[in-house]
Amino acid sequence: MALEMKVPSPGESITEVEIAQWLVEDGDWVEKDQAIAEVDSDKATLELPAEASGIITLKAEEGDAVAVGEVVCLIDTDAEKPEGDDDTTETYKNPGDEKGETNAAPDLDKKAAEAKKDNKKKEPAPEKTYASGTPSPAAKKILDEKGIDATSVKGSGRDGRITKSDAQEATPSMGTPGNGSRGTERKKLSMLRRKVAERLVSAKNETAMLTTFNEVDMSPIFELRKKYKETFKEKHGVSLGFMSFFTLAVVRALELYPDVNSMIDGDYQIKHDFMDISIAVSGPKGLMVPVIRNAENLTFRGVESEVKRLALRARDGKITVDEMTGGTFTISNGGVFGSMLSTPIINPPQSGILGMHNIVERPIVRDGAIAIAPVMFVALSYDHRIIDGRESVGFLVAVKEALESPIDLLMDNDIEKALEL
Repeated sequence: MALEMKVPSPGESITEVEIAQWLVEDGDWVEKDQAIAEVDSDKATLELPAEASGIITLKAEEGDAVAVGEVVCLIDTDAEKPEGDDDTTETYKNPGDEKGETNAAPDLDKKAAEAKKDNKKKEPAPEKTYASGTPSPAAKKILDEKGIDATSVKGSGRDGRITKSDAQEATPSMGTPGNGSRGTERKKLSMLRRKVAERLVSAKNETAMLTTFNEVDMSPIFELRKKYKETFKEKHGVSLGFMSFFTLAVVRALELYPDVNSMIDGDYQIKHDFMDISIAVSGPKGLMVPVIRNAENLTFRGVESEVKRLALRARDGKITVDEMTGGTFTISNGGVFGSMLSTPIINPPQSGILGMHNIVERPIVRDGAIAIAPVMFVALSYDHRIIDGRESVGFLVAVKEALESPIDLLMDNDIEKALEL
């Protein structure tokens, strides 16, 4: 019996997917629930599991766009599983082997071989000459050092030979390619990457995007993490990272400036009374933005546990479309890649995105004196159609205040209770 495997629906509004990669070959035996293909939708890359065990016949090629519900392969469930091949190979044994004899290859006819040897005559070495355009050894060395192709140099020596002086006077032409590789590769973008590109261009073209910047003295957070990081990890099984501080600081700022937590829909503004914080992470198929739901209800432990769970699912390619939709605000951490400063692009239909960057020791003024402190530059990109300068600058200042005074503003002056120690 041939089982038809059809493309399942990855989520609402998705009508088409693309075969990104077949993980099996035509005619292979597959086990039930074995991942047989990776399929790209415009929101995520998902694995396609085998619905039964049997011999598979592929009906679509890598890169093909197939509609949801279309047959992509057949599985012959009546086929028998092939037996494993033996690693041992049969070797040939001569009848005389047991007696210690060997089956030697026949010798060449000795007389013919000797005659052939006698007939060989030593030919005199040909006189060394240079064809037209051939460089002398010294000239070749100079041309190689300059990266100049000898065929582009006209020789002035005998028979057109390229001399040392010819090589010294030669200069590379602006249009002459060097000796390095000049290969190119043309590769079709995945459906996910094409959708990301489309959304980014749309965000730039259809929003009045503006970015405001500030800097944060990270010393208080460094001190808290240094003191409580190990205890926190032993108690909860997750690290006390920076994301929990930033997420809770963003939640506080969104409560103070709710316009940043809203979105524009035609002539209407839609405000949310919840904070679903999207976290931009780098996955094997590119940028993914899973969502921490109702972050306003989470503690430091809750945020860190959810960040770890979503990051692992994104890394393993198991993130679902539902886990990446519906965010109201985004946090992007370019600092993990070494970025000092950037202008993050809004994630539509959201109206704001916070960009985190690397932490570098810089001189700052503290209590009227110069001090060295770990400083992070932060950036808020926002849609100026719906968020004014007062709200945007005030929001970023509120984030800065919470990060620089976390015990007072994020922990209610009770560290152990806030960290659930």
